[in-house]
Amino acid sequence: MAKPEIKNINIDLEVYASEKDLDANDQLLLNKARTVAKNAYAPYSNFKVGAALLLDNGTIVSGNNQENAAYPSGLCAERTAVFYASAQYPSNKIKAIAVITDNAKQLEPVTPCGSCRQALAEYEIKFKEPIRVIMGSTSGKVFVVKSVESLLPLMFNQDHLK
Repeated sequence: MAKPEIKNINIDLEVYASEKDLDANDQLLLNKARTVAKNAYAPYSNFKVGAALLLDNGTIVSGNNQENAAYPSGLCAERTAVFYASAQYPSNKIKAIAVITDNAKQLEPVTPCGSCRQALAEYEIKFKEPIRVIMGSTSGKVFVVKSVESLLPLMFNQDHLK
């Protein structure tokens, strides 16, 4: 019996102790996400999340989570923002997304769920360009990855079906 080939998956994760260590554009994006998180509709989880996207034309599009009693028909902040961006700016690439919660107990940076990672990956694949992901927390700690692929290294891709 042949031994399998072993492949390693590595993730380069930038860890910042404070948002103040980010460049001004990343701080702006994270602050926009924080602002819209306050308006999230989250009566069931009480976990409000905001997301802000930077498009290649300089436009910032934001979204927040929208819950619904008929779970799972609500929508996460990241998908709310990315779907709006796709509807309103279909030819503009997403350069970066910031995501944060206003939940004071969330001391570690909040990360996109699996569904949001796949939705973001679709646009990374569509435009053949990485999307930076900036993940904030109420403690000020921030994670940054240079590509959605870092968060979803074995992402589903329709190109694999060809």
